[in-house]
Amino acid sequence: MSNDVLFTPFTIKGLTLSNRLVMAPMTRGMAQDGIPGLAHAEYYRRRAAGGVGLILTEGTVIDRPASRNMPGIPLFHGEAALAGWHEVAQAVHAAGGRIGPQLWHTGSTRSKGSWEPSAPVESPSGLVGPNDPRGTAMTEEDVADTVAAFARAAADAQRLGFDIVELHGAHGYLIDQFFWQGTNARGDAFGGATIAERSRFAAEAVRAVRAAVGPDYPLCLRVSQWKQQDYKARLATTPDEMTSWLAPLVAAGVDVLHCSQRRFWEPEFPEIDGDQGLNFAGWAKKLTGAATISVGSVGLNGDFFGSFVGKDAGAEDLQGDLRQRMERGEFDLIAVGRALISDAQWPQKVQQGQALQGFNAADLAELV
Repeated sequence: MSNDVLFTPFTIKGLTLSNRLVMAPMTRGMAQDGIPGLAHAEYYRRRAAGGVGLILTEGTVIDRPASRNMPGIPLFHGEAALAGWHEVAQAVHAAGGRIGPQLWHTGSTRSKGSWEPSAPVESPSGLVGPNDPRGTAMTEEDVADTVAAFARAAADAQRLGFDIVELHGAHGYLIDQFFWQGTNARGDAFGGATIAERSRFAAEAVRAVRAAVGPDYPLCLRVSQWKQQDYKARLATTPDEMTSWLAPLVAAGVDVLHCSQRRFWEPEFPEIDGDQGLNFAGWAKKLTGAATISVGSVGLNGDFFGSFVGKDAGAEDLQGDLRQRMERGEFDLIAVGRALISDAQWPQKVQQGQALQGFNAADLAELV
């Protein structure tokens, strides 16, 4: 089966991508003092030269006192960090690529080690998971300042020449902690019994970003059902709930929904359309009309959670299922993660029908 569908152009808000392959955001934790350097610029440049249509950077944090949960996570504020990101964008553009930063606040999630930020961690209700307290509950002033910090970072991304911006609203981090009833027990306008009510914080952040960058700049939002705190968590158990969660965010200004799931080929609501039914990105597109990115264990024979414990994964030819889903327009773009960590030329090899290499967990130790 031909891979041609993966290499057709895609346009969103005036941004034309040469193909449908996206480099997924992947935390690397190698920014000394939070400043991206030459190694980062070269790392992303190599992926652009290797033929990926759009690069979404590793999560890079907004200007809040405890917005990151590891010391090597890059900042997206301050003169030095922004200068470093400008060099990254220039390097990618020189290689013919397109790039956007993923703007992040890690909320109350814990470090993989013993590191602690110098300020108390913050979250909607001082929880990192259900009945698991950590840090402080955000005041309404904290909420407003955080919304403003997302908007400033997005405006900086646009000013630095990035092609698109993504907000990280998935995987149990701050925005997702507002979505999730297990971490949002607020009694004010940013809490509530329904996912629609708990989406207000994200909607306000999106509206602020849209106001900061104007109507024509592409805006992406990453979302997930699963959380690092609970892999089986679900924010929306029915299409109606998914609509009430995602449609207001699209109305607020999101152009692209980046729908993260563990395995892209798994149906979101098999009880409705069967074992070969629409995946998360497919349902999100159907229900909201927004463009969508699908992601989850693409091109590898092992679930991506294995990388968290140092497991390698062998290469797997792109599933015919992926091509078929894209040919019928189920979703618009497909994000690739670990395969691009170990092989910057992966897109070119797919296009040319060359043998693919797998993921080597040792490659996580440096920016290869």
